[in-house]
Amino acid sequence: MAQSYSNKVLWLWSFFTHYNDTKYWKMREHIVRHPSGLKSLWYLVRIKRMDAFNNASLGTHLGKCAEFRGKPYLPHGLNGIIVSNDSVIGKECILYHQVTIGGGNGGSPKIGDFVEIGAGAKVIGPITIGNHVHIGAGCVVAQDVPDNCTVVMQKPRIIQK
Repeated sequence: MAQSYSNKVLWLWSFFTHYNDTKYWKMREHIVRHPSGLKSLWYLVRIKRMDAFNNASLGTHLGKCAEFRGKPYLPHGLNGIIVSNDSVIGKECILYHQVTIGGGNGGSPKIGDFVEIGAGAKVIGPITIGNHVHIGAGCVVAQDVPDNCTVVMQKPRIIQK
């Protein structure tokens, strides 16, 4: 009974927000792998409609050329997430609300696998974030971060494990 109720609530939420997590990332992956064809064109139209609605209502922008190597986990949905066009996001990353991954100074960030980026964090410029990195809420990261590190505070301080 509880599972049925939960599915109905999720369906209703996806109907009103014009965003279905599973369908969105499946269509995006199809377009990256098969960029031509009628099915890809239809998926592109559907994705652009979802992006346009969410950009207007939630302040979200997922860059059209941003490379997602796997479906990211968005615990708070798309609320305010900005990803620049040339960014590369690794597998199984967690992006909380109000995260900005933005280009600057001639490039965009490249983020490794299994990275967690806290609420309101900003990752800016042509930098590389290693694998298994945790970036705290509100951090501004503008320099490279090696693997297996934690970044805390507004002015980043890298803590080696």
